[in-house]
Order: sequence, then structure tokens, then C-alpha cells
Amino acid sequence: MRIFENLNIDFLGKRKLFFGISGSLLVIGLLSILFRGLQFGIDFKGGTEIVLEFREPIDIAEMRNYVGSLEIGNIEVKTFGAETGVLLNSELQNIPEEIFPKVVENIEQAIERILPGIPREIVSTTASDITYSLPNPDTTNFLIDRMFLAGYQAGKVSQEPTNKQMVVRVGISDWIKENLKSHYPDNPFIVIREDRVGPKIGQELKMDALYAIIFALIAILIYLGIRFKFIFAVGAVAALSHVVLITLGLYSLLYGVIPLLNLEISLTVVAAFLTIIGYSINDTVVVFDRIRENLKIHKTKPLEEVINKSINKTMSRTIITSFTTLITLTLLLFFGGEVLRSFAFTVVFGVLVGTYSSIFIASALVLEYATRRKKKVEF
Repeated sequence: MRIFENLNIDFLGKRKLFFGISGSLLVIGLLSILFRGLQFGIDFKGGTEIVLEFREPIDIAEMRNYVGSLEIGNIEVKTFGAETGVLLNSELQNIPEEIFPKVVENIEQAIERILPGIPREIVSTTASDITYSLPNPDTTNFLIDRMFLAGYQAGKVSQEPTNKQMVVRVGISDWIKENLKSHYPDNPFIVIREDRVGPKIGQELKMDALYAIIFALIAILIYLGIRFKFIFAVGAVAALSHVVLITLGLYSLLYGVIPLLNLEISLTVVAAFLTIIGYSINDTVVVFDRIRENLKIHKTKPLEEVINKSINKTMSRTIITSFTTLITLTLLLFFGGEVLRSFAFTVVFGVLVGTYSSIFIASALVLEYATRRKKKVEF
């Protein structure tokens, strides 16, 4: 079965309209990015991220108020997947100095509950851990195991059989978890994910992600310039850049408006953008291939007519491919879980805009250049 077999639509005759639509979307998106900004995930801004799964549904508003009372700065609390999942984000990695004594006191109480009256000495403290010296290796190993079962990140200082020191991590996430255990004694939780990224590493990742997208576009520009002509390469890369910018603008516009789409820019989203670029350029190359073939056959026909005919001939393939891809991505969006939601959403929207771009923008830019410069395109 073939669909759209005998299409004869004047796509290029309406190119000014589609340029206007794309320009409007770009302006709206860029203004939103300029004034509302983009929300970056922990990968880029650094900090601590914890994902918890409770046994019973959680009142997010109540938890947000409680976490805010812990005096550890601004903690973002969101649902994660179902009503039992919670995502907590903090820009901090280490416990604030004024809270640190309370953390030490909690650790001391935990040790006292496990081994009442055990002789111990704090031999060193840092912003992220406390090291204890204990009477003998057997006591040290026993206490480490029990502290770990109690939810503390406890471990040996050395793997030597004679080791008598225990180190306990005291990151911001440990303090949050300890308080939540006390506040929700009848609703236990498990830690699904816990990530910590330093601000310097986050900045480096942000720059690396930007370079990855830029280098991908440059590589495509060079490849298409060799395979076709340079104007085709410029048209394709301009269309791809327009897809990426419109999708970024949508991220800025939707954040805080639609709860399920409060999506942050993370490394997963960067991977989605690179996927969009690869998918969209494939569609564009198929159209360009047909244009090149038709230009060789119909050398005397106007360029606009040849491009229109080429787009019409490839329309069946473009629509079917995009439709089947969207079926899979839509299922991933709704049933892939919270972790994959940002990736699936980005690629779904990117496929839609990329398909539109391949049909209405990339080839139209080639024609616009040839018309304005009065150049004949030949192969």
C-alpha cells in the first residue's frame, strides 16, 4: 500500500509563510530563554539530587514545608513518577557549618544505641566526613556493619586487618534522609538514586555538551558540502539549528506551566538533541538526494518546480517514517518512567519539528539563496 503517491503540493510557493511561522517560534522561544531562562539539572549546575520511593503516597506540599524548615538552604521537592516517588534537589553538597554539630550528635547517638558506652575518639573531621578511632578491629567491623544497616554511609579507613578506624560520610543527602526517616516513621522509603556533582564539573559538562552539539553541526556542514553543494549544507544546518533552538525555547516556556513537563536540561536531554540532529538530517538528506537526481534528469526545468516535485515524491517515506517513530517514542514518553521522560519528550517534539523543517525549511532556504543570488544549481 502506498500513501501520498500522487501528491502535487506547492510547498515552496508558501515558503514565506513557513519562514514567518519558524521565525515567530524562534523569537518566542528566544525571548522566553532570555527572560525566564532554562532550568539546568544537577549535571550542569552541580549540587545534590536524591530520588526516594516511599511505601505510601506522599503529600508533596507538606514535605516541601518540612524540608524547608531544616535550615539547609533552598531544597526543591517534586514528585517523581507515581505519588510515592519524590525528587529532592539541593545546590549544596556539604552540610552548612551551623548544622554540622547536630549531624555529629546524631551519629554519636546512633553509635551509642548500637554499642552503649563504647570508647571512641574523633580523630578527624572534614566538611564531608567524620573519622572515629575504636578499640579494636572486630569492634570497628561490627560497628561499620551496624551503622550501614542504620542508614549511615560508614566504611573502613583502611583495608588492613589491623584497621581500627571508621569513617562516616556526612553529606547533605545523608542529613536530609536522616530527618525524613524521623519525620515519616510509619512510611519507610528506599533510595532510588543519589547523585552529587561539583559546580566546577557541572560547568565543564555544560561546555562539553555545547561543544558536542556545535561540532555535530559543523561535521554535518562539511559532509553535506562535500556530498552535495555548500548551499545545501548551509540550508540543512540552518534548519537543524532552528529545530534545536525551537525545542530549547519550548523547555523554557513549559517549565512551571505544566507539572509533568517541568523538565530540566541534563546530559540525557543533550543526548536527545544529538538524536534529533541525526534523525532530522537523515530526512533532509533523503529530500536532497531526490532533488539532485531530478536536477540531473530535468536540467531545463525551474529549480522551484524540481524541488517541489522532489518533496512530493519523498513525502510518503517522510510521513510513514516519522509516524512509526512517533508511535514508539510516545509509548516511551508515557510508560518509560520519570527517568526517560525528558529524553522521550525532547525527541518526540524534535521529530515533529524536524519533519516540518525537512519539508518546509531546508529546501526552501536553498531555493531562496539561489533565487536571490540568481545562481543556477547544477550537479
